[in-house]
Amino acid sequence: HPEKLRAFNMPMSHIQQAIQRGNQEVGASVVEMSEAEYMVRASGYIQGIDDLRTIPLGLDMNGTPLLLKDVADIELGPQMRRGIAELNGEGEVVGGIVVMRFGENAQKTIDGVKAKLEKLKVGLPEGVEIVTVYDRSRLISSAIDSLWKSLVEELAIVALICVIFLFHVRSSLVAVVSLPLGILTAFIVMYWQGINANIMSLGGIAIAIGAMIDGAIVMIENMHKHMERTPLTPENRWKIVAASANEVGPALFFSLLIITVSFVPVFTLEAQEGRMFSPLAFTKTYAMAASAALAVTVVPVLMGYFIRGKVVAER
Repeated sequence: HPEKLRAFNMPMSHIQQAIQRGNQEVGASVVEMSEAEYMVRASGYIQGIDDLRTIPLGLDMNGTPLLLKDVADIELGPQMRRGIAELNGEGEVVGGIVVMRFGENAQKTIDGVKAKLEKLKVGLPEGVEIVTVYDRSRLISSAIDSLWKSLVEELAIVALICVIFLFHVRSSLVAVVSLPLGILTAFIVMYWQGINANIMSLGGIAIAIGAMIDGAIVMIENMHKHMERTPLTPENRWKIVAASANEVGPALFFSLLIITVSFVPVFTLEAQEGRMFSPLAFTKTYAMAASAALAVTVVPVLMGYFIRGKVVAER
């Protein structure tokens, strides 16, 4: 009470010091008994409200001990508020965050949390609701949609370029078939290694899509060159395929391999940077390595089956 403090001419700092002195251990001297010394220690920690009430502050004008309960009302109260959480300015809310363990599947974890929340909603009191403020699954779905969109656009552009510049529709099928095979190979290796399909891992495949198709296009164009010099017949089909593949195959393989190893320095990153960018580096490396292998193995076989008929010469 401010009035009582003024009456006793007692500042607030004096009460603070008195409480600090009354809430500590005090060491005394020693007691010698039977040729042994025992240390004496007084434990004066506050155990409850009654201990606070009896903390001495001094003496009044009559010499009577002045206690803390004589100048203050002591009772239990709420903790001091240090912040507030609200949602869209509609009032106070209670917030919670779901933390996923490292290495777990994000989409699977989110689906499990959503299923658990649906079960909890049944037992909520009237007027209480659970509102999801941030859902990471939207980013994952967006990344998957972006990957499929990039794949479809790349296939359409490659097919269009082959038709416009090579004037041969069947040749575009080689590139259209080889690109999904390379991406499928990368996904298989991701599954074996345990890499989740998150934003960074799918981003690595999306980055690699443009370079993955280069080997097939160069191989197709070189076979067209051979077909200009030697007309294609059922008898010499595979001979021309082998000759065109042997001519540019090694160069294509090592050029794609160089692009593959270009992301190796990313694997040297550590701590947070390493955990963030390593999935991207892994998936891009897998996709480019698969493209390099397919360029010298599957693409020549596809050319032998798909490229038929006559081709238009450049001149």
